[in-house]
Amino acid sequence: MLPRVPKTAALAVAVGVAMAACTSSGAGSRSASGAAASSTTSARSTSTTSYRAGDFSANVDNRWFPLKPGTTLVYRGTKDEGNAVEYLTVSDETQKVGGVPCRAVLDRLYLDGKLAETTRDYYSQDNKGNVWYFGEDTAELEADGTMVSTEGTWHTAEAGAQPGIFMPASPRVGESHRQEYYRGHAEDFFQVLDLTASVSVPYKLFSGTLQTKEWTPLEPDVRDNKYYVQGIGEVKETTVKGPREELVLVDVKND
Repeated sequence: MLPRVPKTAALAVAVGVAMAACTSSGAGSRSASGAAASSTTSARSTSTTSYRAGDFSANVDNRWFPLKPGTTLVYRGTKDEGNAVEYLTVSDETQKVGGVPCRAVLDRLYLDGKLAETTRDYYSQDNKGNVWYFGEDTAELEADGTMVSTEGTWHTAEAGAQPGIFMPASPRVGESHRQEYYRGHAEDFFQVLDLTASVSVPYKLFSGTLQTKEWTPLEPDVRDNKYYVQGIGEVKETTVKGPREELVLVDVKND
């Protein structure tokens, strides 16, 4: 969902404290079989998500959510009643989280021209092609760059936090998954609504897009829709219930 509370030397300083615990590799639990089913559930489920670290790779090539190192997606829109610009950069860095090798994705959010939030997100792909979300290091900043909060930071296998499926290998209309679980902090869910949606953003007009609905029991009066394009990833995120926020793709940069 659009990051309302949470979710580059400056980035390293901002998230360095929160990242320190990430280098520990807490043991992944029992089995990767039935991965998708283990991550689907109704709101506020606390069921344990099973996974096996050996079944994962930091090389994410899911067609709907590819993470090619050196790629930067640029978004513009509105958030917190301000003008927003977001840069999502796939780094060449990998890191073990919960014992699983993950790709680090750097997310920088600017509001009215000032860096307001920096995040390192950790993704990994299982041997079936599903992309999982294993945690994040988040730092909120004042206009002068002072870090004011790391609320939203969580890592799989720490304090009861669990990973979830962020993008299935072969999405089906109607399927839903829990994307993350850190009780009281990170409890996002999504459901696939459409595989043939059309969406126009400044970067391009797309057809055959994947449309999802996202929600969290932590914000019961908010619903978001996201749109994904094969070979690119997310191209639009918009609020359909709750305070109006929207980010749309304006550019794709490759190093």
